[in-house]
Amino acid sequence: MTKQPGSRELALKILYQINEEGAYANLALDKALFSCSGLDPRDKGLITEIVYGSVKNKGKLDFVLNQFASTKVKKMDRWTRNILRMALYQILFLDKIPPSAAVNEAVKLAKRYGHVDKFVNAVLRNILRGMEQITWPDREKDSVQYLMVQYSFPQWMVERFIRQYGVEQAEQLCSWYNRPAPLWIRANTLKTTRQALKQQLEQAGLVVQESRYTLEGLKIETAVNLHQLEAFQQGLFTVQDESSMLVALAAEPAPGQRVLDVCSAPGGKTTHMAQLMKNTGTIYACDIHAHRLELIEENCKRLGIQNVETVQQDGTRLTERWQQPFDVVLCDVPCSGLGVLGRRPDARWAKESEDIASLCSVQRQILEQAALLVAPGGTLIYSTCTITPEENEQMVRQFLAQHGQFMLDETLPDCWLNMDKGKDGYVQFLPFADDMDGFFIARMVRREEA
Repeated sequence: MTKQPGSRELALKILYQINEEGAYANLALDKALFSCSGLDPRDKGLITEIVYGSVKNKGKLDFVLNQFASTKVKKMDRWTRNILRMALYQILFLDKIPPSAAVNEAVKLAKRYGHVDKFVNAVLRNILRGMEQITWPDREKDSVQYLMVQYSFPQWMVERFIRQYGVEQAEQLCSWYNRPAPLWIRANTLKTTRQALKQQLEQAGLVVQESRYTLEGLKIETAVNLHQLEAFQQGLFTVQDESSMLVALAAEPAPGQRVLDVCSAPGGKTTHMAQLMKNTGTIYACDIHAHRLELIEENCKRLGIQNVETVQQDGTRLTERWQQPFDVVLCDVPCSGLGVLGRRPDARWAKESEDIASLCSVQRQILEQAALLVAPGGTLIYSTCTITPEENEQMVRQFLAQHGQFMLDETLPDCWLNMDKGKDGYVQFLPFADDMDGFFIARMVRREEA
């Protein structure tokens, strides 16, 4: 029988997959924890903390390591640098773990993964002795370097944030992304009400807070495995972030309508629209990947939704499949994701500035195709989970300039009126201003034909 790795060894293997092989942090972590079913919950908590913390704070950790190691992080053996990062994370951020324990465990791992135990021991001992001598960047002299190190973000992102918002708000943005991401759920109003669900969850011992802006949203303040809750198994709710819920509310699909959700997986907005349509009409939920459509189908089955048809379809080639127009077309397009960096600690390191231009090209193609399928008087929603102007308001303005048959809808949905937003026909939510994930939503309407 194969011996199960210890907590720190398992954390190291997950970090290696993320940092060296490009694995998604959440998927790699979930897979590893699932495969080690006998782990104590405390060990699972420690592994999760070490993995997410080490990934999120990689910039700061590397900055310190480079001051004390004779070999710079980029030139280190790949196992070695991950051992050092996770050990240093424990030393700098986890008060309940004695530094000596973090060092000793790192040395054991270094001996097992490359026989570099003497090097790892020397670097970490040097850091412990020289902690007070660490030279941190000066905020006034070099704000970019300061934010890069203090909050662990790549240089191009920090420079972009400062250009857009100034140093003060850029720092607020970085700080917001480093906070624990809130856990939001959406009540399934086909089966229950928000108030009834809230009471059920509170009776189960959870601390629950109502959304400020949606009638279905609840924030879970208690650490819990939602999938084990009876309410989840009964299909009384689904997991969806507060800002994401505002997209379907902006679309305002009505019962009996014909709706197209162009980039729909994993199905949060699709199932929300199904609720608003009272399980009537038809929603065609598209995705380019078949395995992602399975997620939508699973969600619909659990929630009791029957008016959704999943379709494997490239969003840039919609008219190859459909010619008949739709009452509502929702384009929640692939984007840079700079509005939700707090939810994916690895995302900040996986993205490059050059990605945005190629994403804009895809977004434009999807929007062009979607526009051809909107009925006269119908609604076209364009949304992203990012905060870059070129993917958001600039994209919409350029589209409108070239498509006179569309205009920004002056009839504001109730959710925007309640927030005192959207007077221009679109909204840009900013984490530091709105205390929610960064999201962009534009609501356009196709003019009635003469």
